[in-house]
This record gives sequence, structure tokens and C-alpha cells, in this order.
Amino acid sequence: MELTDVKKQLNMMQTSVKAFRQSLDLDALDGQIAENEYEMSQNDFWNDNQQAQKVIDETNQLKKRRDTFMELQDGVDEVTETIEVLEELPDEELYTDLLVTIKQLQEKMATYRLAQLLNEPYDANDAILEIHPGSGGTESADWGQNLFRMYTRWAEQHDFKVEVLDYQPDDVAGVSSVTMAIKGHNAYGYLRSEKGVHRFVRISPFDSAGRRHTSFVSIDVMPELDDSIDIEVSWDDIKMDVFRASGAGGQHINKTSSAVRLTHIPTGIIVSSQAQRSQFQNKDTALGMLKAKLYQLEQAKQAKERAEIAGEQMENGWGSQIRSYVFHPYSMVKDHRTNFESSNPQAVMDGALDPFINAYLQWKLSLQNPD
Repeated sequence: MELTDVKKQLNMMQTSVKAFRQSLDLDALDGQIAENEYEMSQNDFWNDNQQAQKVIDETNQLKKRRDTFMELQDGVDEVTETIEVLEELPDEELYTDLLVTIKQLQEKMATYRLAQLLNEPYDANDAILEIHPGSGGTESADWGQNLFRMYTRWAEQHDFKVEVLDYQPDDVAGVSSVTMAIKGHNAYGYLRSEKGVHRFVRISPFDSAGRRHTSFVSIDVMPELDDSIDIEVSWDDIKMDVFRASGAGGQHINKTSSAVRLTHIPTGIIVSSQAQRSQFQNKDTALGMLKAKLYQLEQAKQAKERAEIAGEQMENGWGSQIRSYVFHPYSMVKDHRTNFESSNPQAVMDGALDPFINAYLQWKLSLQNPD
């Protein structure tokens, strides 16, 4: 790469940093941090532990947002100074180091830019993600298992915590359903892009004739709600069943009936939790999931035209997919909403979802701001 090309990349990074600064409002950000820190210094700060922790978490995220921007600004300044030195005194080793620095800085900018798009009310929340195989029998059940692995890999790459709330293996292979909590700042904001039907095309390992199969899995994503969102649920409207829990792959089978399944009779919504050790804990977790689903349902009724939280209700089959993963006769993953595609499906299955998430968030932003 010529130095003139490097300078072009520098110009693009400078433009990005300028845009970040304009959208950030550093003075307001510093003011909010100072206000929170003053609140944290008061003697009665810990009187309400839940509220105190919320303030601390908010402060940490505000500081991270500010400090990351300053790191990007310092990085661009460093690249600028290095280019000036190379123009005066060429140095092959310094030039090689510069290219590495630019690549790392561009990756940090891409991550930062993605985070700036997460400005919806519940984007910062943890996410509850459900996997439901549809048309395709064993093939779809196996596809569900693959998606479970994909989202787990993606979460691990972002240092998010994954908690499997409910795991139901299929009779032959794969899963019949999975519910997982993905915990971390902006988890829901990132993963709301995944809600919908995912289509899979490959030569089936379960077909002795080696034929190509198409299968479907539906992904549902909800924000995990805290106590600030009051959802009234009457136990008169709930049927509770208990059963023995088993972890992924049949591990950690409980000898007692600690797993809980709740059925909300008026809506037919069913949620299950088997991740906790006690029936009481699973009941509490399942109730939280039910409240999240009821809240999501109410939001859908009030704002069908936007559906940012509820998403579109689609048939789990042909013609309704949001994304296709094709392994045969060619290799491609394509999102049908944004038209973004990758020719490396294996990387996507290993958790490389950020480009698809970024494209989705940009697409949603363009719909909200068509001008």
C-alpha cells in the first residue's frame, strides 16, 4: 500500500472521529458523569441497592463511551504524526507498524460506530433469545443447534455472559427449542436484528442419498425487563407445570422436578426455565420471561407500524425468511432486508455477525430518517 493510500484512509478516519464528536456532546457527557459521581458520593446512596447499581452501571457505560472516543481521537493523532515522520524520513519497519495500527484503529471505529446506532429505549438491556426449529424435521432441529452455537460464539466474542434458560433436545439430533439469556450492555440492541426466520440450505448429513435440503428456524428476541417496567400478571391466569431439568446435551440432569413451565392462559404464551437449581428460582426466571413476552405483545398492539420491539409476525417457512445461509450449491449468507451478504458462511457460523448487525441498524436508521 502506498503512503498516498494510507493518507486517504487517515482522511476517512478523521471524518469519522469528527462525526463521533458531533454526535457525542462531550460537555453533556462529562456533566452527566459528574452528576452521577456526586450522587454516588452521598451517604444515603446505598439505601436503595438496585437504584444504586443502576447509577453505577450507567456511569461506567458513560465513561466507557467517552474514554473510547478519546482513545480513537488519540489513535488518529498518532497516525497523523507517524505519516508526517514517514514523509520526512521513510522507514520500512515504522511503515509496517503503521499499517497494523491503522487496521486496529479501523476495527475499533467500526465497533464504536455500531454502538452509536443503539439508541432505542431497551437497546442497553440484556436479551432473551429463543430458537424454534420449523419446517424440515431433523434437519431443522440440527439447524437450530447450529444457530445455538453461532449465537453462543458471537456472545463470547463480545464478552457477554450466556445463560441457557431452557434446552429441549430433539429426539434424533439437534434441538426442539432453546431459550437463552445473553447478558451484557447493548445485548438486546445488537440481537434485535436476529428476530425472524433463518433459512438453511445444504447437503443433508441425515440423507443417505446426499440430497440438498432446505430448513427453517425461527428466532425470537426480547429485551430482559427490570423492575422499572411494571407488568401486572395474575397467577389466576397462569398454569404452572414442573418437570425434571436437563442441560444441553443431556448433561446435569436433575433428580428432582425443579424446572418450571408457565402457560399464560389468556394469550397462550408458554415459557420455561430449567437453568436454576431450585424450583423457586426457575419460577422467578420464567415469570420474568413471561412479563417480557406480555410487554412485547402489548407494544406490538400499540405500535404495529413500527414493531421495533415486537418485530414482524411471520410464518416459519418458505418466503418469510430474513436471512438465508446457503452451503450448497454455492456458499453465501444473505440478509434479505438489507441485502448485505457474505461469501464465508463458516465464519458467520463461528459468530461473525457484526457486519450483518451493523447493516441492519443502518437500514433501520434509514427507514426512520428517509431524508
